[in-house]
Amino acid sequence: RKTKVHEDLEFYSVIRAIKAMDEADVCMLLLDATKGITAQDLSIFGLAVKKGKGVVVLVNKWDLIDKKETNTARDYEANLKKRLAPFSDVPIIFTSVLEKQRIFKSIEAALEVYENRLKKIPTSRLNEVMLKAIQSYNPPVVRGIPIRIKYVTQLPTYTPAFAFFCNLPDDVKQPYRNYLENQLRTNFNFKGVPIKVFFRKK
Repeated sequence: RKTKVHEDLEFYSVIRAIKAMDEADVCMLLLDATKGITAQDLSIFGLAVKKGKGVVVLVNKWDLIDKKETNTARDYEANLKKRLAPFSDVPIIFTSVLEKQRIFKSIEAALEVYENRLKKIPTSRLNEVMLKAIQSYNPPVVRGIPIRIKYVTQLPTYTPAFAFFCNLPDDVKQPYRNYLENQLRTNFNFKGVPIKVFFRKK
């Protein structure tokens, strides 16, 4: 049956994608512009992020999209980033394999993400920037005790991970973790790379 053949092809293509992902530093997620991002695309994207891989999103068949509206690409990208949230700091490139549009730009973006994934921030610079960001927006007070973050360092891991040393590491909630991650991204450019933030007792 055609449907069974299609399901089998889909299944084995996902298995191949996962195997390729394990061997890769940067994954290029190819979407069909006419279909948008599917549930399966989101699953593969989520798996790449979980594995700490760099990600570039390619929106293919962009030549088939009706571009009467001025902001078509901008609106499409904004909607796509909403679907990819919370990790939406990824390069999104509109391509057409048929028309050979932005193929080299895609490779350049993947190389940039690869460099971002290997980036090491000097500890002195990290503390200079991040402690200033913490002073601008302090962690919340817990049970009448203010959380005090005293020091931050990048961990010696293959993908970017940072340890913040503080008095109450277990009480730092997700919104403040998100704030620190956004500050790391804003100040040091980790575009396309999942980063991990840890809190340790000091």
